[in-house]
Amino acid sequence: MHQASGSFISCLAPEDQCLGPALMMNRSDKIYIAGHTGLVGSAVRRKLEAQGFQNLVLRSHSGLDLIRQNEVEEFFSQEKPEYVFLCAAKVGGIMANSTYPAEFIYENTMIAANVIHASYQCGVKKLLNLGSSCIYPKFAPQPMKEESLLTGELEPTNEPYAIAKIAAIKLCRYYNEQYGTNYLSVMPTNLYGPDDNFDLETSHVLPALIRRFHEAKIASAPKVTLWGSGSPRREFLFVDDFAQACVFLMSNFNAKDIGEFVNIGTGEDITIKELSEMVAGIIGYSGIIQWDMTKPDGTPRKLLDVGKIREMGWKAHTSLTHGITKTYQWYENNQIL
Repeated sequence: MHQASGSFISCLAPEDQCLGPALMMNRSDKIYIAGHTGLVGSAVRRKLEAQGFQNLVLRSHSGLDLIRQNEVEEFFSQEKPEYVFLCAAKVGGIMANSTYPAEFIYENTMIAANVIHASYQCGVKKLLNLGSSCIYPKFAPQPMKEESLLTGELEPTNEPYAIAKIAAIKLCRYYNEQYGTNYLSVMPTNLYGPDDNFDLETSHVLPALIRRFHEAKIASAPKVTLWGSGSPRREFLFVDDFAQACVFLMSNFNAKDIGEFVNIGTGEDITIKELSEMVAGIIGYSGIIQWDMTKPDGTPRKLLDVGKIREMGWKAHTSLTHGITKTYQWYENNQIL
């Protein structure tokens, strides 16, 4: 048995079990999706259900606060999931990261630490930890390879979030090394799609653009003013493609096959100005787009090197235009802000 600080959890730790978990997830295996109502978690749920996985464990924030260690340990002790997708996180764009830095570092660090440690205590066969491309240095060579981690200073506007995500990567790595666990970490590029966050204060750039241009179109506004210069380049991946990559990795690879983590993206980027014009065109907004140069741009470029994941047999298939169109259709039908 393993004694955790401040609490006790009645699960067998991996060293008490037979190591070397099965490579493939079975459709009857008990799978916990942390953050199943969010952008990534909901997509992972859709993908698993489409492939016939029915024994899914789901808990909303009101029923399980992942920031509270005792609640997480009690949940794992009762449910004893065999596989875990760690998709839960506090996320947001430049404004949210700049406004709530303490919340971003605290909440994301606690979520990762609690879920990863409880997974170890309960002998979870395999865990997939969701990271973020903001873990890379601000001026990392482009496209960014996995080896660039911790080789330079982070972008100041999202440093708290990045540090929490780096800590989660290292937790998985060192639990694997010390305890023989099987925890995978994946680093997605900027994700978008159904169930995204469209709140203008806390959303990422693409859903924010969709909402801004949609509202401008409805109001017949003559112009829309956007932050920065529009010159930074960003890479975008449709969330259903990313979910497919996560299930693909969990079904076919172990941590030792992947290494510390693997990038997941399209391998292509676009300027924010080009993106804005694309979104405006898809939505049907024909007004003027202005740029507020007094606002920050963030990192000049963030493009992932996806050579590693492609060698493993996975590649994104949804074009940016098609993905934005599907996302806007979902937004129009749901109007969730």
